[in-house]
Amino acid sequence: MTRVKICGITRAEDAQIAAAAGADAIGLVFYPPSPRYVTPEQAAEIISGLPPFVTRVGLFVNHSALQVAAICDRVELDLLQFHGDETPELCGSIGKRYLKAVRMAPGCSVADSADQFKDASGLLLDSFDPTQYGGSGETFDWQRIPADLDLPLLLAGGLNSNNVVSAIEIANPYAVDVSSGVETAPGVKSAAKIREFINLVNRVETATE
Repeated sequence: MTRVKICGITRAEDAQIAAAAGADAIGLVFYPPSPRYVTPEQAAEIISGLPPFVTRVGLFVNHSALQVAAICDRVELDLLQFHGDETPELCGSIGKRYLKAVRMAPGCSVADSADQFKDASGLLLDSFDPTQYGGSGETFDWQRIPADLDLPLLLAGGLNSNNVVSAIEIANPYAVDVSSGVETAPGVKSAAKIREFINLVNRVETATE
């Protein structure tokens, strides 16, 4: 069963729509340069109306351990997502489960990243852009994803309703992560696109059972 994370949530109503549509997780971006950035106060308000069993993920990019801990004190996060150049030591120092994003630059080895971040709950594979950390809306070659890793793999990078079925069939990820692919504008989600995306993911599972 492929899980779905809707990332870059900036409005409480979008979080509730995602949850009602069957999203397993929502992502909150604490990286100020991002157009999907939310303050800790905004994030706390967004998640206050979520039903049980929807995972609340906080996305960080090159924050210090103290900055991450301070946000965790103000926002009830279930899972951390480190999307920058963080070390394994920093990621593991907060005391919460975490995902480590791997930007799929030319020559990048997923196996090496899995070995380096052994205590991660999973690796999130994203497109590489030399000028930004995620959110490019571009895909990468899914054939590069190894099939024999111990860590769960989450697939991100340019996913939308037009390509998510192919992505799942090729990569067989634990979860898919979508942001711009279900938006009408950066940070503004479309209820119709969220529902269509999740329905397509569920349809792939039904077809392969």
